[in-house]
Amino acid sequence: MSEGLIGKGVPRIESFEKVTGTARFVGDMDLPGMLHGRMLLSPHAHARIVRIDTSKAESLDGVAAVLVGEELPYRLGLYMVDKPVLASGKVRHHGEVVAAVAAVSEEIAARAADLIEVTYEPLAAVFDPVEAVKPDAPLVHEDLHTYHTIKGVFFPRPHTNIANHARLRKGDVEEGFAAADAIVENEFSLPQVAHVPLETHRTVAHWKRNGAIEIWSSAQSPFAVRNLLSVALGMSHSRIRVVVPHVGGAFGGKAGIHLEPLVSLLSRKAGHRPVKLAATREEEFSTLPCRQGLVARIKTGVTKEGKITAQKIEYLWDAGAYADYGVNIGRAAGYSGAGPYDIDNVWIDSLTIYTNRPFGTAYRGFGHVEFFWAIERQMDMVAREIGMDSCDFRMRNLLRPGSVTITGEEITENTGSVEKCLEAVAAEVGWKERSSLGSGGNGKVRARGIAVLHKAPAMPSNTAISAILKFNEDATVDLMISGVDYGQGTATAFCQMTAEHLRIPMENVHFIWNKDTDRMPYDWQTVASRLTFMGGNAVIRAAEDCVSQLKDMASRALDVPVGDLEIQDGKVFVAREPARSIDYRALVMGYMFPSGNSIGGPVIGRGTCIAEGLTVLDPETGQGLPAANWTFGAHGVEIEIDTATGEIQVLKLASAFDVGRVINEALCRGQVVGGCLQGLGTALLETFIYNDEGCLINNSFTDYKIPTARDIPIETKEIFIETPQLNGPHGARGVAEHPMISIPSAVGNAIADALGVEIMELPLSPERVYLALKRKGNRD
Repeated sequence: MSEGLIGKGVPRIESFEKVTGTARFVGDMDLPGMLHGRMLLSPHAHARIVRIDTSKAESLDGVAAVLVGEELPYRLGLYMVDKPVLASGKVRHHGEVVAAVAAVSEEIAARAADLIEVTYEPLAAVFDPVEAVKPDAPLVHEDLHTYHTIKGVFFPRPHTNIANHARLRKGDVEEGFAAADAIVENEFSLPQVAHVPLETHRTVAHWKRNGAIEIWSSAQSPFAVRNLLSVALGMSHSRIRVVVPHVGGAFGGKAGIHLEPLVSLLSRKAGHRPVKLAATREEEFSTLPCRQGLVARIKTGVTKEGKITAQKIEYLWDAGAYADYGVNIGRAAGYSGAGPYDIDNVWIDSLTIYTNRPFGTAYRGFGHVEFFWAIERQMDMVAREIGMDSCDFRMRNLLRPGSVTITGEEITENTGSVEKCLEAVAAEVGWKERSSLGSGGNGKVRARGIAVLHKAPAMPSNTAISAILKFNEDATVDLMISGVDYGQGTATAFCQMTAEHLRIPMENVHFIWNKDTDRMPYDWQTVASRLTFMGGNAVIRAAEDCVSQLKDMASRALDVPVGDLEIQDGKVFVAREPARSIDYRALVMGYMFPSGNSIGGPVIGRGTCIAEGLTVLDPETGQGLPAANWTFGAHGVEIEIDTATGEIQVLKLASAFDVGRVINEALCRGQVVGGCLQGLGTALLETFIYNDEGCLINNSFTDYKIPTARDIPIETKEIFIETPQLNGPHGARGVAEHPMISIPSAVGNAIADALGVEIMELPLSPERVYLALKRKGNRD
């Protein structure tokens, strides 16, 4: 039955459909009369569009529509409305879409796209955020001052390449540096990387003759797509229907809005026939969004006893050509970017900067993977500067109950414990015994490294979600919630919660997979590790609403007060007389007395959750309450380095997270192992490579490598600390993004500890490690 489901490793509810191939994705759809779309991409990183000739493409047999940017006076964006549907006037990055075609087959559409003739006038380009902030840098967006954004939240600088400047000021950093015995300054960087979901971006759209639009998309939120499309096109929300079926991975890259407007407009021009567009893998790299690059400059003041007195940080985010989502990543770094440390004096400038590269967006960790590479490498280097063990140094400075975060929030006993996480991983990897760590032989050196982390959901203060539970005649329940399970397992967790609170078998809970804005309750977006936390609360409240209705009817049927009733095994019964009971099946459609008189009605439960207690941050100081909750964590690694080649093998990886409460142990472990492996990709392998003209030259798996199952560490250990979140479902917090954060830092710290080389740039490729060792050898 239902009792004891919370915390159990219940198998994923969709496993059978996915392994047998019966789960339906957008790519499986085939509508009557459907056309296929293809895109023409820019070969330049920055160029004026002088002329587009579509005549040859339009005359090709089988072509139904050709679109160019001049026809589409629309701009898109979630936080910064800066992106055209198709490039108009000029292109801003290699791979930007210049024109699109709809035809009776993909092959004809591709041939037609090749027939479109475009004359370009190349423009001076900027590829480095450090160069892009200089006064004489080429402007990526001359009209930045005209773009709509959220006033008082984002702060673009007109007539520059700075899309947003987030500020954080706590205490007095100059006084803090004056009180320091040592000051350590460093610069760190990491490149853009790709999300690489198994399923590329795919959309089917049908602009009907009555003016309504229907869209099926591999998106992270149907309601976000509907809202952004409604705003861009000036249409009523009620005229746009968006459906999200099964999604094959996303990692943030499918948040917001992407192909949906283009495919909708192709459908309109193609005589209102439905159109399908599936991005190729090469387009997924060059045309769809990536993770932003970062240059981080950190100055840290510290006493000889190991207390951090001040930290001054500058984050320069390479947003690429558009920053519709990237500005919020820079904002999150502004309020979270000093790490889980108790520091009295902090100064952060976080700048989101336009360049002529593919544009960045949300990526698992939402900027935290990037800036924690810098923060946690810096912590090790500061500890070495004062001759202190890096674990002890962190312990000396971690946030604890009574500490105040850099935005002014007080940490309590229920916030979670980064200290316990660090203690757990240090013990697991044998941190104190690392001095006796032997070599692997044959020029191989073994090393250990640690790093800590934290992250809060980065979301607007009015973020909301809702859930509906609808009983069927046989007392089974349909669970309706618009949060998208694109692989993380929340659907299973929600079913566990529903069964637990209704006291029914989990197999009696039917999860509705298709997220449909016409039929499902509202949710903002499936991002920010918020879904289990907020969606779980909404599901529990919907279940409680159902229970209230069931007990109300049972109270009248049994003629006892509601307070005397309990539920179990699909029945409502009198607590002191369990034999007096009514089966749910007699209640869920309304209860009928023997006389024929009926009461109640169909039981439908409703639950909602909104991000209560958050505030807008002060524009000058960044003070306020941006966090619904904090999830803390730590990693410890043991690696083996081949000094002859620079190759690194991860022997052991221990990870600890204060998740509040484990809802599904198997899914939590899967999240951690998968996230850590993805973090190792950032640490060791992944990078975009450009030529001198700004063209991405490794836009396929031939040259862009990601970790595979063979790269999983020889030994992994997942540790869950449970400090209940008071307002979380069963005390739970999110842990979806966190496993990826600080993995690169832990590996980089291990390299430095063992080899005495400080590598400041990712990835930690064999070549980079080898050359660092060679430079050290030359100096020695």
